[in-house]
Amino acid sequence: MNIGVIELLTGVVSPNWTEHIYNSWFRRQFVSIMPQAVAAWCRQLGHQVSYATYYGQQDPKSLLPDGLDIVFVSTYTQASPLAYALAKLYRHEKTLTVIGGPHAKAFSLDSLRFFDLVVQECDKILIDAILRSSFERHTIITSSSLLMDIPSVEERLPEIVKASFTEGRPSMFSNVPLLSSIGCPYSCDFCVDWNKPYVLLPLDRLAADLRYISEMIPGVLVAYHDPNFGVHLDRVLETIEILPEKARNPYAMSCSLSTLKGSRLPRLQNTNCMYVGAGVESWTHYFDKAGSGPSEGIKKLEKVVAHFEALYPFVPSLGACFIFGTDRDKGEEPVELTKNFIRQVPYVWPGISIPVPYGGTPLQESCLTEGRILTSMPFSFYFTPYLALQLKHYGPLEYYEKLTRLIAYTLSLNLMIHRFSGTRRYRLKGLQALRSLALSGQFLEMRHIRDQLKNNEGFRAFHEGRGKPLPEFYRRRFKQGLGPYAELISPSEMAPELTPPASSPRTHGFSG
Repeated sequence: MNIGVIELLTGVVSPNWTEHIYNSWFRRQFVSIMPQAVAAWCRQLGHQVSYATYYGQQDPKSLLPDGLDIVFVSTYTQASPLAYALAKLYRHEKTLTVIGGPHAKAFSLDSLRFFDLVVQECDKILIDAILRSSFERHTIITSSSLLMDIPSVEERLPEIVKASFTEGRPSMFSNVPLLSSIGCPYSCDFCVDWNKPYVLLPLDRLAADLRYISEMIPGVLVAYHDPNFGVHLDRVLETIEILPEKARNPYAMSCSLSTLKGSRLPRLQNTNCMYVGAGVESWTHYFDKAGSGPSEGIKKLEKVVAHFEALYPFVPSLGACFIFGTDRDKGEEPVELTKNFIRQVPYVWPGISIPVPYGGTPLQESCLTEGRILTSMPFSFYFTPYLALQLKHYGPLEYYEKLTRLIAYTLSLNLMIHRFSGTRRYRLKGLQALRSLALSGQFLEMRHIRDQLKNNEGFRAFHEGRGKPLPEFYRRRFKQGLGPYAELISPSEMAPELTPPASSPRTHGFSG
């Protein structure tokens, strides 16, 4: 069969030159492993496969050939309206449409409005069953076994080159996505992996992949896609250390601060760790991840700052992830503590996010129960800088006023200079410049939303839960983002399906 696999990394065409630069150099590097795995499995099963990633560069449908028998689409929630529009086009051509990825897992029922099959978890056996037409259309399917066997880097190399390289050669930001584990030992209420058991994948397979990368594409960044890298950090570092020191590719990962202590820090440097992104999340919650014990507020700040200061000599670039507006955030304190953190460790990149009620999370469940989700808000606004729920302790105008002040502080020239000079490798300095470019665009949109909340009563009523119709501001943004694809999504289809219908469709747990 003729099979297409496409991953949507954005839901919009690049609207201006700054966004085009960011998407072309940086966003395109956020490719996932599973779409590449699906392409490799289909090829191993004897089919003709075309693989593509969409990051705003051109008409997404033109990235795959015509006459496909099956199309697999992987997408984040914010790009799901584009995925839905593509599904309509392909279904009109009698192509079997299959959706997977984070959105399909979080919002399976909504995805089923547009796709023939919705895949929550998959493996090679499940893909083979799809190709053999083992499932009726309008079905949610999932593998019943843990994913333990992912195609090797060598098997995924055609997809890696196409997704991440430029004219067949690695660029400054190219990377090779790897997994050393799946699942997470923590149960953060906002996270889609909150109830997915942590499993360390076979380390002999990881060692083989690292040897292959070292020999075939030396110097290219290895990006670990583990939800929480390093739960068994010593064992993973031992695997990396099998390679001679000069043969180790640089790598980046997201990790809990609680695992990065003591003698492990020099080993990060010795194994060529280039970047660590650590989840601080909140100053009043999620203590286990930050390794701060039961401390909160100023005491947690002191411990987290000390931890990053200890990390800095061993890792060239550091990031800290925050969520502002959790159900425990109140008043001015979260803003001031975050500003204090940025001021004390200006070399740490602060990623500040808005809470998003992703499907299947405790956050979404509680917000649905309490009627705090803006139910007519399209999925294209389920990401920062947009707010798809009512916060527990902040009104929308108060929240955006605090948020814009915090982001303006983050972008202040003095701190930007410190952050740029504190990054010790040119590749990472370029990354900081691109991140700053993206954050500046988010900041402008936050200010637009703040001004709408100040000056537009209907807009404010919508965000306060007093008005249900979607404001024109969001309708216009939705249509602008989809461009020529906007006409494929009707006004009634813009609102997501958040609760199960009275008669649920079949869900198949498949184990072969």
